Amino acid sequence: MLKNVAAVLLDGVHPFELGVVCEVFGLDRSDEGLPVYDFAVVSAEGRALSTHVPGFTVSTPYGLERLEEADLIVVPASDGIATRDCPPELLDALRGAVDRGARVLSVCSGVFVLGAAGLLDGRQCAAHWRHAEILARRFPRAVVEPDVLYVDADPVITSAGTAAGIDACLHIVRKEQGPEVANKIARRMVVPPHRDGGQAQYIERPLPRSQCDTVGEVLTWMERHLDEEVTVEQLAARAHMSPRTFARRFQQETGTTPYRWILRQRVLLAQRLLEATDETVDAIAWRTGFGTAAALRHQFVRSLGTTPQAYRRTFRGPEAA
Repeated sequence: MLKNVAAVLLDGVHPFELGVVCEVFGLDRSDEGLPVYDFAVVSAEGRALSTHVPGFTVSTPYGLERLEEADLIVVPASDGIATRDCPPELLDALRGAVDRGARVLSVCSGVFVLGAAGLLDGRQCAAHWRHAEILARRFPRAVVEPDVLYVDADPVITSAGTAAGIDACLHIVRKEQGPEVANKIARRMVVPPHRDGGQAQYIERPLPRSQCDTVGEVLTWMERHLDEEVTVEQLAARAHMSPRTFARRFQQETGTTPYRWILRQRVLLAQRLLEATDETVDAIAWRTGFGTAAALRHQFVRSLGTTPQAYRRTFRGPEAA
């Protein structure tokens, strides 16, 4: 049973990622019948730590010895952690924790600390899509999954970008204390109660228009016409380019192909409609350009690892499916 949780910090810690851990495990919600964790913030580099926000520091009386009693140790993101060395004492403590049966969880770039401790060797792990390539280079024995929100390779759990840390923390609560406890915490935080770890990161949404110099207007048009079938040739003509030039520019400015971009946006729109409306799956399939409920279900399962009906039940209860 999960009772004792410690967040271990390095200098340059990111306050939001730390705040996620504190919000899920550090608050007393016993008035709502929720479990109270023995929670501590631990420093790996002295009592006072800087953050990546100027003028904002964190201090704590707890050192690495506090990790010896933790059931779960969380490593939030820190500045420069992808390239700098970690304190050997911290790496020893993390290895020792896993050896005695504790779990470790990384949030965003905290995964590099787990890699430095050798805890990713032979394991699947999640990484923010911006960090995936360097993580794979630094730790070639790790099996890096750049497109997912989090990976539970128990006892090592890794999460991608900032908000994915919330999903991973709630996943652990759900696993240890059941969906009712996790859902109540999520409701207090006003976040979705469950996003499956295999759900794709939102890396194929359009970039800010300022970064899409040549395809920005086409992206806007595509967003407004997701229910229509379009070809690269038609999109290229709208951008006044050859199909080959358009495809290359699109890849450079969005990080994906036009087909995959449209497919991802259609799935995202279907998610929003399933969450917020009572429309049937057939109607949603038509509105999102999939045409049939079967086609929507196929792409939904491929992208998110769940069915439209199950997704709707997660967010709106069994009666809404």
